Amino acid sequence: MKAASKKCPKSLAASPDTRDLCICLLLLAALFAVYAQVRHFDFVNYDDPDYVNNPHIRNGLTQQTLIWAFTSVDDANWFPLTRISHLLDFQLFGLSSGPQHLTSVFLHAVSALLLFWLLKRMTGARWPSAFVALVFALHPLHLESVAWIAERKDVLSTLFLFLTLWAYLNYANRPAIGRYLLVVLLFCAGIMSKPMIVTFPFVALLLDVWPLRRFSAKTLREKVPLFAISLAASIATYLVQQQGGSVASFDQIPIAFRIGNALVSYIAYLFQFFWPANLAVFYPYPAEISPWKQIAATLLLAGITAFTLRTFRRRPYLAIGWFWYLGTLIPVLGLIQAGLQSRADRYTYVPMIGISIMLAWGLADLCARWPRGKPALAVLGVFACLAWSFLTWLNLGNWRDSVSLFRHAILVTSDNYVAYNNLGAALRRRGQTAEAMADFQEAVRIRPHYGDAQNNLGEALLVQGRTDEAAPHVLEALRGEPRSSEAHVNWATILNKRGQHDEAAAEYHAALLLQPDNAQAHCGLGVALMDLRRYEEALPQLTDAIDINPDYADAHYNLGILFGALQRTDEAMAQFSATVRLQPDNPEAHFNLGTAFAAEDRVSQAIPEFQTAVRLNPDYVNARFNLGSALASVGRYDEAIREFSEVLRLKPDFNGARSSLESCIAQVGRAPRPVIPR
Repeated sequence: MKAASKKCPKSLAASPDTRDLCICLLLLAALFAVYAQVRHFDFVNYDDPDYVNNPHIRNGLTQQTLIWAFTSVDDANWFPLTRISHLLDFQLFGLSSGPQHLTSVFLHAVSALLLFWLLKRMTGARWPSAFVALVFALHPLHLESVAWIAERKDVLSTLFLFLTLWAYLNYANRPAIGRYLLVVLLFCAGIMSKPMIVTFPFVALLLDVWPLRRFSAKTLREKVPLFAISLAASIATYLVQQQGGSVASFDQIPIAFRIGNALVSYIAYLFQFFWPANLAVFYPYPAEISPWKQIAATLLLAGITAFTLRTFRRRPYLAIGWFWYLGTLIPVLGLIQAGLQSRADRYTYVPMIGISIMLAWGLADLCARWPRGKPALAVLGVFACLAWSFLTWLNLGNWRDSVSLFRHAILVTSDNYVAYNNLGAALRRRGQTAEAMADFQEAVRIRPHYGDAQNNLGEALLVQGRTDEAAPHVLEALRGEPRSSEAHVNWATILNKRGQHDEAAAEYHAALLLQPDNAQAHCGLGVALMDLRRYEEALPQLTDAIDINPDYADAHYNLGILFGALQRTDEAMAQFSATVRLQPDNPEAHFNLGTAFAAEDRVSQAIPEFQTAVRLNPDYVNARFNLGSALASVGRYDEAIREFSEVLRLKPDFNGARSSLESCIAQVGRAPRPVIPR
């Protein structure tokens, strides 16, 4: 390899002209035209609940939540700046999903503009730089990072990557300790957004070779601190993910299988770049990988690598783009497997820039060698960008909600147990229980040891009162994923229903050890302790549940029951009032609120609550009896007679109903109109 000049190209200091500004405006217009639809999109039930709609985020930006952002390793991740971005979203927009989607689009747009200016500044080549930026902005492989709010970490870390590269160019143009420290600071900020940016020192070395042409022993030495930061961040990420139970063992996925999958994934991503069809939010590992696929992938990778090295003197951009692609994908190839996916579209967000560089400068080179073909090549480039943009706009529709997203994934992949499970969860929230159960059962059929699906199936059966049928599924979930707080909660609920309150309390404690901010576990533990008449111990559990989730209606209801048992009527009324506000269709809550009002002689307020309970559940005997008693106490005997008569029709032996009816009849001094059941 010929020794390269150590001087940076003059383009580093080049100033923009009108054409550059027009390119930026057109880039922004195209990007927002394609992505504008996301303002109507919902959250999806895949990571969004954990990253965006968790109790800490719902507390907004406070000193406590800032501390949490920097110390939390929840969900087996440490990315404090990404968590702060979600906190800011909630502070500004609450749980409105549209503005949060648009925030990700805005960050993506800024990154696309930065990429254009970076490449233009380094190379002086306007149109190749514009092509790479446009592909980055509008390629279908990148829509997952932008349209998925939980992938804010992708767009934010990449923005910091480009800012770090900009600072690095300033340093390369005029080295100084202050400029180097800025590079380090921005690099660390990127790591605190998503650790995938650890490949920055490698990318910087590639750019030293081309187009900066400053590669030397000195430039290698100046990367040593950056590589040290990368190594430390990689080790920390591995430890956090291992502690969180996300790292698969080599018994689960053998190393030979991982290498084979990595080789095939390299080629699969390449094919998807040129033909982005059948994109899905989740690609399951295949049962096996054909040896011929692995051999073909290895030969193709080796062939491309050899070709780029052989043509390096004349076309250095090919080798630089190719090694950019190969190197920046390494952290997410699954050699150290975190998660269940075999590959993911979002992993190409940065790596595909390398392929775009190869393509853009290759076309420019071809135009220079074949001037007569320049118009045809320009049309080809424009057509490719338009086609990719249209496919992005089309595929974005799959991200409008969870049902659309996972139905599409099932359609374009096979045996996608994660998609079936998440589709079932989404349908269950819509009240489509039968369809949800079928999807959970299909997920369990495909992967019997998949804990999430087993737990969801068990929970769905449990809600239907089919406790005995639910039990084996929840137990299987615990066997498959013993660190699942939700599975411990469901098993505890089953034990509580069986009257095994001590064992249930132990399971709720286990859930809280795994997830201290699990409001459902706090509430369940409180109920179990109430059943054991350990009221003073139950009280802090129920209040903790409400502190974690102020809109948790069941916690308010059970706390109201507890306050009633402790004769703290005013506090009971406050909790039942909160329950009916959150669950206006809950007849028990209205009944208990009415009972609390009646106990305080606030009969005028008790009557409408009992009436609401009866309207919601006409066969609610206790509510009818209390309503009759309240009406009789204010002299509305005709109405009371109707209620007591209805009580006796529903339950002839209801204690006190007959005497209350006869008392009302005596008060009005005439024979009863209704027939009293005998």
